[in-house]
Amino acid sequence: MSGATRHYVLAAGGTGGHLIPAFALATELDRRGHHVALITDERGAKIPGKPDFMPAHVLPAGRITRNPLSWFKGAAAIMEGRRMALRLFDSFQPSAVVGFGGYPAFPALLASTGAGIGSVVHEQNAVLGRVNRMLAGQVDAIATAYPDIDRLKAKHRDKVHLVGNPVRAEVLALRDEPFPPFTEDGLLRVLVTGGSQGASVLSLVVPDGLSMLQPALRQRLQVTQQCRPEDLEAVRERYRTHDIPAELGTYFEDMAARLAHAHLFIGRAGASSIAELTAVGRPAILVPLPIATDDHQAANTREMTRAGGARAIRQEAFTPKELAKQIQAIAQDPGTLANAAHAAWNCGRPKAVEELADLVESFGGSELMDVIRLADEPVGEREERYAGDAA
Repeated sequence: MSGATRHYVLAAGGTGGHLIPAFALATELDRRGHHVALITDERGAKIPGKPDFMPAHVLPAGRITRNPLSWFKGAAAIMEGRRMALRLFDSFQPSAVVGFGGYPAFPALLASTGAGIGSVVHEQNAVLGRVNRMLAGQVDAIATAYPDIDRLKAKHRDKVHLVGNPVRAEVLALRDEPFPPFTEDGLLRVLVTGGSQGASVLSLVVPDGLSMLQPALRQRLQVTQQCRPEDLEAVRERYRTHDIPAELGTYFEDMAARLAHAHLFIGRAGASSIAELTAVGRPAILVPLPIATDDHQAANTREMTRAGGARAIRQEAFTPKELAKQIQAIAQDPGTLANAAHAAWNCGRPKAVEELADLVESFGGSELMDVIRLADEPVGEREERYAGDAA
């Protein structure tokens, strides 16, 4: 803890993957006595879970695509977002700006790096995202969730700090709980999710794959599966036909409790999912989303699969027969499953939010410098001075 109250700005795209770690960091910085503001887009400002103490500022989030027709409009939006960010910095006087990826983070970090304000980016995936790649040469630090990061230039590796991905407090609280007892004749509880909306491929493959398990294992199944609304009845009928007990839903509010009781997870390889699986220590069959940018979900599976805590199946190879084969291998006996659970647990980084907060505080400057900054020229004028110095 720094002992001085500081101001920090967090900038994140409008998806849960970007905002969940931002909200966790905001809560930790607030606990340490700091003031925190959020920069995001209209979608992000409406996502549930934002701490009440953190005001949200919506900035234009221009995107520059491969289509040349988008360039002028995208660049104009980025520059307007940068000007708006500088006005916010003038009044809020942040000690540092932290970006979590996504296009709304880009103008905020352009403003902070140009004005000489401390800047950090956090990468949730095992591939450096597009916005973080564009900013890697300008920011002061790059916080990562995995030891191996693709698309990170060698010249920027000295900026890297491995901290992990912050997870929800209710999930982290399960880390010291033992793996649920799994015996030769006990239930095998399987949790299946495909992200916030479920995944149709899981609805198509998982029921039939579970039905192909050897009878001694199949007869002990107890399944909880999240489905898309349009898939719900068809999946229910599949499980009924296979005589496999299954609880289905389009959304489970008590996901942490369900994870606590699960012996095996089947689902996508999003950053938040893997962070939670490794925080709690749950074996997994992972099916990376094939259209994920830069194939980052496949990269996310590497650490966990190498450790023996998960098995990854590409979607094109994700058939009922292959799924049954992989489940049989990972859950063939209690010892195998428990070993996989322990391997997953060893990949967890439970102090991610504390270590990220420590890193952010390290770019806050001394208490004396904070006093000077508050009494000094506005951020916009300071940016011009930095630009002159650089020239």
